Amino acid sequence: MKCFSRYLPYLFRPPTTILSSTCHTEADIISTVEFNPSGELLATGDKGGRVVVFQREQETKSEPQRRGEYNVYSTFQSHDPEFDYLKSLEIEEKINKIRWLPQQNAAYFLLSTNDKTVKLWKISERDRRPEGYNLKDEDGRIRDPSTITSLRVPVLQNTDLMVEATARRVFSNAHTYHINSISVNSDLQTYISTDDLRVNLWNLEITDQSFNIVDIKPCSMEDLTEVITAAEFHPQQCNTLAYSSSRGSVRLCDMRKQALCDTHCKFFEEPEDPSTRSFFSEIISSISDIKFSHSGRFLMTRDYLTVKVWDLNMETRPVQTYQVHDYLRGKLCSLYENDCIFDKFECVWNGSDSVIMTGSYNNFFRMFDRNTKKDVTLEASRENSKPRAILKPRKVCVGGKRRKDEVTVDSLDFSKKILHSAWHPQENIIAVAASNNLYIFQDKVT
Repeated sequence: MKCFSRYLPYLFRPPTTILSSTCHTEADIISTVEFNPSGELLATGDKGGRVVVFQREQETKSEPQRRGEYNVYSTFQSHDPEFDYLKSLEIEEKINKIRWLPQQNAAYFLLSTNDKTVKLWKISERDRRPEGYNLKDEDGRIRDPSTITSLRVPVLQNTDLMVEATARRVFSNAHTYHINSISVNSDLQTYISTDDLRVNLWNLEITDQSFNIVDIKPCSMEDLTEVITAAEFHPQQCNTLAYSSSRGSVRLCDMRKQALCDTHCKFFEEPEDPSTRSFFSEIISSISDIKFSHSGRFLMTRDYLTVKVWDLNMETRPVQTYQVHDYLRGKLCSLYENDCIFDKFECVWNGSDSVIMTGSYNNFFRMFDRNTKKDVTLEASRENSKPRAILKPRKVCVGGKRRKDEVTVDSLDFSKKILHSAWHPQENIIAVAASNNLYIFQDKVT
């Protein structure tokens, strides 16, 4: 896109709402969204343990507008509810994270996790099936050996295209606390799974053994002052990873230094301004998501009110800070009472690391252009987002006289929130999850 920032307020439009229901249950709420490395597939996980994979429509000369549309490719049940009998604890089937592996052959592979178990899934296509077995008939039933009078050679016959999802690995029994993030290493052989107090390193081929590389659990739980909120591998350096904490800090670790990465090599934390300190300071400073830039030079963090961009070469302060919804600073008390202050918003980069996106309330999501310093607020709504219509920027009125198209802070709906989103790795196509609805927005088709 040329002159990207110039078209930023009007850039994205929804070709369709691809996952929508007027009547839905708690299990239908989307809990994670993720593009695969090529952007051809988009996976969503929900609180019911289901994974839905969407495939991008191929562009044709007669219908160039279909280049941003995604249709259902595969649906499967990834996790089921379980019960830990030793701790008398129910384990929810909710999908916390999905991470794709780079494609090595015709099949696709992804990791999905709930609170305790990580699974490696293989998604493959099949358009042929073997026929002409000797010991089985066409329905799969075993034949009477006395009726077999000749030897047949099975042959492959063409059939309708079928998409199969198969669980290839199950990584379990390694976490005492709830898994909040997983990340695939750039060596394509290992990945990490993270809970509140530990980070475990897995080999993708070994399911019964993992290595604990970070452990912040104190000798006495009374001395616990922070928990791990997210962790991610560096996109190019397979020895480097970062994890964030509930105290608003990020630690960069180098696995070459020592096997147990409890001591960090770099520490990123912005000093708190004493003049703005309040009862809610520690809560709103908790980092809910971290993302390395595609170049590996920067690290983005999201806390409750802001998005910060850190240069890995400068630990003292972030190079950029963006206010997502600073107008909520005066409503922290009511947000604490209804538990909204504990919402965990995600943040994403665009393919060139020039624009960042994160969610807010009232189904608003914010985009910030790092080069021009421009920002825009857009809304994912079935009422205001007609297919192939240009999205209009939304504004929140903080004080004074409200204009026609503005929304007042008091009228914001805090039950509608954009927690999960994803950006196509190469193009200006974004996926936004709003409750049980998934919206796909793309740049303007010229």
